[in-house]
This record gives sequence, structure tokens and C-alpha cells, in this order.
Amino acid sequence: MAVGLINGRLAADEEARAEVDVLNSRLEKTSQLTKKIQASLGRLDATGKSVRDVAGPLSGETRKLQVLGNNIDAVIAAIEKLRSPADNKDDEEQIMRMGPEKAGLSNYLASVKRLNKALNDMKASNLRSTQQTVADLQRLVKTGNSQLESSFDKLLRSETPRAIEPLHYLTKNMPFPVLSQEKITKLGLMNSYLAGVHKQNTGAGSSQESPVIKIYAEVRSQYLLSTLGNLATASTNTAKKKTPEAVYRAGTNGMGTYAQAMEGLFLAEYDNICSIFMREDWGPVFQATCQPALVELGRTLRELSSHIKSHITTDCFLAYEIVEIISGLSNNLESRTGELKSSLAAALKPIRETAKSSLVDLLEETKRQVNGLQSLPADGAPTQLASQTMQRLQSMVDFLRPISSIMISIGDGGWKSAAASKGGATDTIPSLASFDVGADGQEIFAHYCADTIETLLSSLDARARVLLQQKKAVIGVFLANNVTIIERMINESGLATLLQSRLQVLDVWRKKATALYTETCKEISIHLFDTVHTSRTARPGSGQGMVSSASIMKGLSSKDKEKIKGMFTAFNSGFEEMVARHKQFAMEKEVRQMLAQDVQHMLEPLYNRFWDRYHEIDKGKGKYVKYDKGSIAAVFRSLY
Repeated sequence: MAVGLINGRLAADEEARAEVDVLNSRLEKTSQLTKKIQASLGRLDATGKSVRDVAGPLSGETRKLQVLGNNIDAVIAAIEKLRSPADNKDDEEQIMRMGPEKAGLSNYLASVKRLNKALNDMKASNLRSTQQTVADLQRLVKTGNSQLESSFDKLLRSETPRAIEPLHYLTKNMPFPVLSQEKITKLGLMNSYLAGVHKQNTGAGSSQESPVIKIYAEVRSQYLLSTLGNLATASTNTAKKKTPEAVYRAGTNGMGTYAQAMEGLFLAEYDNICSIFMREDWGPVFQATCQPALVELGRTLRELSSHIKSHITTDCFLAYEIVEIISGLSNNLESRTGELKSSLAAALKPIRETAKSSLVDLLEETKRQVNGLQSLPADGAPTQLASQTMQRLQSMVDFLRPISSIMISIGDGGWKSAAASKGGATDTIPSLASFDVGADGQEIFAHYCADTIETLLSSLDARARVLLQQKKAVIGVFLANNVTIIERMINESGLATLLQSRLQVLDVWRKKATALYTETCKEISIHLFDTVHTSRTARPGSGQGMVSSASIMKGLSSKDKEKIKGMFTAFNSGFEEMVARHKQFAMEKEVRQMLAQDVQHMLEPLYNRFWDRYHEIDKGKGKYVKYDKGSIAAVFRSLY
């Protein structure tokens, strides 16, 4: 069994040695094959190097030949291009001679563009042999451009009337006419080409206007100017009144119609411009086209400003109305076009400055008119200046929007000095952003109204003291009448809402008037203050009730009785004189009632007390005691 195991191991060893021999044999063959491959690669590399040495120069020569061939082809093509314009020059010249109308605009533009391209190609070649052809092409291109400009001018003029009647479109609520679509298309094509040529010749950043823009602005601006001319004249003519003293009424001037027509015409023109010109040209063309009409508007407004200054008290309202009209026109045009705001502001400046200065001028005019009064009614009747001043303030309420903007621009109290209202002027139409957002134009106007009323009453008071001297009762009636008229005109108009919180200024003057009028009452009441000293034995004790007049009389000496009689007599005389004068005064109903009430409240309690104590002085004969309580009460009632 052990022998079998040994035999099996030997057999396995023999088999393993056999496999190793096989592997060694194969490894030797692989090594030999590797050596043969390495030898072949060496021979191949040597062969490739030889090929590269031979093929390299051949490849370089081939590339040179290819470049040369391409250059020759390019030269042949360039020669063909140079020959083509020269060959076709006669055909293009024929089209140039025909012009855009006969040749057709599209055909003519195509021809001009071909000439331009050919000219640029020849200039790029810079060949001496083509100089004559270049000169001919330049002549043809210049002729073509000139004829296109002429055609643009002719076509635009044929479509532009000298003027139209703006009232026809305004009264019928019709849009203002624009150029026909066919003509706009042709004009747009010509402008597109000529604008490109202009930019090419002057440079993209040049500020020089295109000839087409000049033509358009010249032709259309005259149309706008002529169309608006009659309305400009009407605006100045309607400012002239048959009655110089008549106060301007809103809407009676032609400026509203003038501005309405201007807006319609300008917007129609802007539509034309947007259809013909490129976007970057819209603003400059629109400005240039509208400029002559805006210059005429400025002249008209300057003329109106001079007229208003000459009639400031009656026509200042026209200035306020124009401010609102032109400001509205400016805002409408800016919202639609983004243009003309500064131009309209410059045109409006004289009127706006007149409107601002009018606030100071009206206050000064009020003082001047009051100081110019040579006399005042002896019966205390009110002056017409109070009514006129309040009518002016009432009329201002009708123009509250423009006045509010003016008030905000000069600031609260800015009217108190001429320098404040005239200073800081700029050529801009105020917008919300230019103001203090917290400012209230209506509140500032209410302050102005209160200042006007205070100026009027203080001036009337000063003048009355000069003209009426020591006649305090007359001055009191005069002031009270004017205060009442002012208050009545406030309450009966739109001023009531604005001045509701500022009426205390009238209360102050009403108290001053009452104090002046009741000075007479104080003089009369002196006669009702008895200073008679009775004996201690006759004096009633405290808590014993009212002492009868008879008892008091018994305690008076003869001298005291005579004094009481004199007091009754003096009172009667002064009282009757006051009553007679009261009835003669020219008082407003409210004034008569107010002053009668004040007189009654001041005198009646004093007289009743005096009567209770001393009416037995003449034992009912009426020689000294002319009025009992009932009769004097009736007299007081008659004063109302």
C-alpha cells in the first residue's frame, strides 16, 4: 500500500515536469518572436523617416499652390465686380434720370443702394484704373440722394394743406387729420434710406440734423403755425373788454380753445412722426416741428400778461385760468409724447409770474384804494371796497386748483413781500415732486384770504379814524357794516368751507366796532351811577329786601334830590340823542340788531336799577323821570 502511494506521487511529479518543459518551450518561442517584431519596428521607423524627409517639402509646396489659387480666384472675382458697375453704370444712370416718381420709389431706392454698394467696393479696391468710375458713381449717388430729398419734400408738401379750421374738428369732436397711410409708407422708406446715408456721412454720434428732418420740420411747422394763428389772435382779442371795470369770468377767453386745438394738432403730428421716423428721432423731430407754434404761444402769453398787469384787480383771474390750461396741456402732451414740458413752461413763465405777483399786488391795491378814499358816509354806510374785495376772493375760489399750485410754490405767507413772490422763478411747470408733499394749497389760500380781510379792515379802520376824527359811533357802525358784509359774502360762497376755522378775525373786528359804538353808552351810563350818601339810620340793613323809592327819597337832602333830578335830565337828553342817532345810521340788518342788543344790555339794567331807587323824585309827573321800565324797554325794542 505504501508502494502504491509512492508510485502515484512520482507520476504526478513527472506530469508537472512535463508541463514546465512545455511552458519553457513556449516562452522561448515568444522571446524570439518579440525580437523579430522589434527588428521590424526599427526598420519601419527608418522607412517612415525617409518618407517624411521626402514628403514634407511636397506638402508645403502644395499649400502654397492652394493659397495662390485662392488669391487668383479672388482677384478674378474682384475684377468681375469692378467690371460690373462700369458695365451697369449706364442702366443705373438711366434710372437716376427718370427720378423716383417715374421709375417707381422701390425701383429707384434699389438702384441707389446698388450704386452705393458699388461705390464702396471700388473705394475699397483703391485701384488707380477705377478712379473715373468712382467719380461717376459718386455723381450718380449724389444725384440720387438729392432727388430723394426733393421727392420727400414734394410728397410732403402735396399732403400738407396751408392750414385747416381747428374749430371744425373741435366742435364736432373729430380727431385732427394725419397723413394718409400710403404717403406715410413712401415717406418712411425715403427717410429710412436718407437717414442711413446721413449717419454714414456724419458719424453715428453726430448732432447734425438730417436734411429730411429739416424738410419735415419746415413744412409741417408752418402748417401748425398757420392753423393755430387765428386762435392765438382770438385769445388776445377776447381779453379786451368793452367795460374795463368788468371782472373776468371763467371760460370767456379763447385760451382754452387755443390749447385744446394745439393739443389735438400736436398729438396728430406726433403720430405722423412716429410712423415716418426712427425711434431715436421722434423727440428731436417733434420739438423742431412744434417750435414755431410754441414761439407764437409764448408771444401770445406775454401779450396777455401785459394786459393782465394793467388790469390786475379784474383780470388776475385770467392769469390763474391760463396757468391751469397750459399746465394741463403740458401734462397731457408729456404723458403721450414725453416732450415739450420745458418749452411750454418757458412760454407760461410770464403768466405764472404775473399770477404769483398778483397776490401781492392785490393786497397793495386794496391798501391803495382805501387810502384813496377822500370821504366816508356820515351815517356809517359801508364802502363798496368791502364788497369788491370779497367778490374778488369769491372769484378766486372758481380757480382754486391753479391758485393752490401757486400758493404751494410761493409758500405760506410768501405774498407778504413782493420779493418772496417774484424770487426763485424757473422755467418749469411745478409738479408734485417739486413741492413740499405736506403743503396744502387750499389751506395756504385760506390764510391768504384771512390776510386780505385783515388788511382791508385794518386799512378801513385807519382811514376812518382820519376822515371821521372823533366820531367813534360812526366809525363803529362803519366797521360793523363792513364786517357784516364780509361775513355774509363768506357764508354765501365757497369761501365758507375754506374760512370756517379762520372767522375769528371777524370776531375781533366786530368787538372793536361794538366798543367804539358803545362809547356813547358809557357816557350816558355815568348819569345812572349815583353817589348819594344816605344817613346810616336811613340805610336799610342787610337782608331787609328792596327799599322803596319813596323811602329813599325821604332820606335824601334837598341838594341830593336836585342832583338826582339833574341825573335823570342828563340821562334823558343823552339817551334820546343816542336813540335818534341810532335810527339815522345806515346799518345792515344784522348790525342794527347787534348794536341795539349791546346798547340794551348795557343801559337797561342800569336804568331799571336807577329808576327803582329814584323814580319818586317827581312823584309820577314825568318832568324828570320820562321813562318807566316798560316805556324804556319799548324804546330799546324800537332800536332793533
